[in-house]
Amino acid sequence: MARMVAFIILVIPAIMMAAGIKFMRDTLFGILISPFPWLWLQFIVGIIFFVAAFSFFAGFLLRRDRKRGKVAPRWQK
Repeated sequence: MARMVAFIILVIPAIMMAAGIKFMRDTLFGILISPFPWLWLQFIVGIIFFVAAFSFFAGFLLRRDRKRGKVAPRWQK
């Protein structure tokens, strides 16, 4: 059960990351998606989604590896 909850917690940022990449890609091709009035706003939201989801994954992996003692001495607390 705990693994299923962890999986679900990791799926949400993955969907956010995919949406961020899609928003940025659509902006580069000039495709405006309906909730955004301007292309530059769509690109900024895409960057925010991507960076937030990526930092969540990075923090999750760093925390997990710190618990297991698998990080370099530079990253240990």
